[in-house]
Parts: sequence; C-alpha cells; structure tokens
Amino acid sequence: MRRPRAATCPQHRVALPVTPPERKQVLLRLDPAVYEAVARWASDELRSANAQIEFILRRALSDAGRLPGSVGPIPRRGRPPRAAPEDEGE
Repeated sequence: MRRPRAATCPQHRVALPVTPPERKQVLLRLDPAVYEAVARWASDELRSANAQIEFILRRALSDAGRLPGSVGPIPRRGRPPRAAPEDEGE
C-alpha cells in the first residue's frame, strides 16, 4: 500500500476537519429478480431504488414496532419547492 505523498506547498499542509457522514452506507446483496422488482416499484413511485429500499425497511420496522423513536422522517431529495409568490397588488 502506498503512502500519500507530502504536500510541497505550505498551504496544503493544514488538515481540514473531517465531518462524519450523515447517512450510513451499506453493501446489500440482492437476488437480481428481487432488485428488478424493487427498481420497478421505485420507478412507479418516482423514487430511486435506494430510497425505495429505505422506505420498505422503515415501514417494516414501524409495523414490527422496532423503529427507534429517534429516527426522523426520510430526507427529501431533489430540488426544494418554489417559494409562493407574494401578493404584489396590495
């Protein structure tokens, strides 16, 4: 394994703070037919396959009474909604 080379310029020697990832990444092995079914379902509901898997897992945990109370809602993805236009005639 190679060690990273030292920076030659002084401005590159300052260590930046590393923030922990907000979401946990996991490797999930699925039967290809199961993945295709989940991907089709996700497409029908305008979600990514990853978001659909999280949705399914959260619903299963909730139904089983095992969803921790500290878990927030699924974060919204994509572009934020437009701000409502203000009344200009008043």
